[in-house]
Amino acid sequence: MKKIATIGLLGAMAFSMIFTGCNKKDAAVSSKVANANEAGWKANADKPVKLDWYINFSWFARHWGDSMVSKYITEKTGVDVNFIVPAGNEAEKLNAMIAGDALPDLITLGWWEGQVPMMIDAGLVEPLDSLAEEYDPYFFKVVDNDKMGWYKQADGHVYGYPNASFTPQAYKDYNGKLTSNETFLVRKDMYEALGSPDMTTPEGFVAALEAAKKKFPTVNGQPLIPFGTNEFGDTGCSMLQGYLSHFLALPPEIDGKFQNADLGLTHNPEYIRWLKAFRNAHEKGLISTDMFVDKRSQIEEKAAQGRYFCMLYQNWDMQAAQNALYAKDPNSVYIAVQGPKNSKGDDPTLAGGGISGWTLTLISKNCKDKARAIQFLTYLISEEGQMDTNFGILGKTYTMENGVPTLTPEMKELDSTDKNKQETDVGIQFTYWMLMDTAWQAQFGVEYAPSLGQPQLWTRPYVQSFAAYDGLTLPVGSDEALSAEEIQRQWGKVLPQLIRAGSEAEFDKIVADFEAYKKAHGYDKVIEAQTKLMNINKKKLGM
Repeated sequence: MKKIATIGLLGAMAFSMIFTGCNKKDAAVSSKVANANEAGWKANADKPVKLDWYINFSWFARHWGDSMVSKYITEKTGVDVNFIVPAGNEAEKLNAMIAGDALPDLITLGWWEGQVPMMIDAGLVEPLDSLAEEYDPYFFKVVDNDKMGWYKQADGHVYGYPNASFTPQAYKDYNGKLTSNETFLVRKDMYEALGSPDMTTPEGFVAALEAAKKKFPTVNGQPLIPFGTNEFGDTGCSMLQGYLSHFLALPPEIDGKFQNADLGLTHNPEYIRWLKAFRNAHEKGLISTDMFVDKRSQIEEKAAQGRYFCMLYQNWDMQAAQNALYAKDPNSVYIAVQGPKNSKGDDPTLAGGGISGWTLTLISKNCKDKARAIQFLTYLISEEGQMDTNFGILGKTYTMENGVPTLTPEMKELDSTDKNKQETDVGIQFTYWMLMDTAWQAQFGVEYAPSLGQPQLWTRPYVQSFAAYDGLTLPVGSDEALSAEEIQRQWGKVLPQLIRAGSEAEFDKIVADFEAYKKAHGYDKVIEAQTKLMNINKKKLGM
């Protein structure tokens, strides 16, 4: 009831803002640009403007104006940027800005966040297509029509543009060049010293952990951690939900019904088979208590020390750790190998980038200069913006070799040895990722640092599109959304209990109780609602 009241209060406040906001004149708007054949930012590049840009990720630690590339972009476009990042809980910060009518010029957040439809429905963000028609028609020349169609709302408008979005066409255009972030990693030297054991079965997995702990009890004086994954939170552990289901090649729908791994696939025998393997590993002292409490920074620190024997983890978040390990000993890095498989031994079905992408960037109704904001988005989305943010400055950070942009030797060296400096001082590649087009980048045949390449390249044969299952976010405040949140929170408690269960009988009882809990809390209605959304997606995609 508290949640309903909070949502109602935010909605009421936001609704009232629409009418008070309608009476305000736009504070500062650059001259209109109606030339569809020329980018609007070029006409206003000599007029400095500073845009406040909220990034809804507390871990984001980059600044604009410190790096070579950000200075170059400001000089080129006239746009300076002030990043605003929450110091603590992201949802609390964003909700407070919504309630206080304090949304900054630009907002970037995960496409799945409930605040996206909330801001759209309350009229707190501008339709990008309307702004483009008024201030920068060139926008329509640079955006992807499939992405625009995917994010078109019931009113016919598009309010946010995604980064890291992979359309069905991209899977055709870049077949064999796309990768997944989903990997089962092992420390190379330890794995090979154990004879490269088969870890695709529960028995082989547990046996390998036992062998690793016995042969390598410590790493630089600290205890070996046989198995690790990403952090546990209020709603579970994403690696032991979606990632694990993909390694087990579990179908995302059965008999036309969506299968939501984030609500606990405890009705699936293949999934239960592997949760029991983790319970067995915990009982044998092969899974430490730290796994349930460590935050991302602690996991990354331990990975950089090489303390994990194996991990079910997002490989791209291992960059700093991989570089640190490679610098000490190239054989101590983590490599991707075949991990958990279903009882048939099927290959994994790893998720490539989805059409929803990762984040959405929106322009606030409060934006001090809507013309410059949409023009800046046009620039960043365009090929010129992609070249600048990804490769940097021609002749300084990259050269063109047979039509292919290639980082200079100095930049490649930084990529391998000091990724942090590459981002803070130079600002290339994934520093300013808010509108990055990772599918576009794939055409150049990404050249990976020696420490990073193997896990990425390993995934290529198993990459699949899960586009039909993107964006199944239930309407904020709906009965189904509230039910899903209740079940997810319960699952967040149940998952650690299952792994820590003292016996298989206790494990089975926890599963039975959770299945009853799901049933009593509207699980069937949640799945029914998400299945409808899935079918809408299929229609959009022509499936």
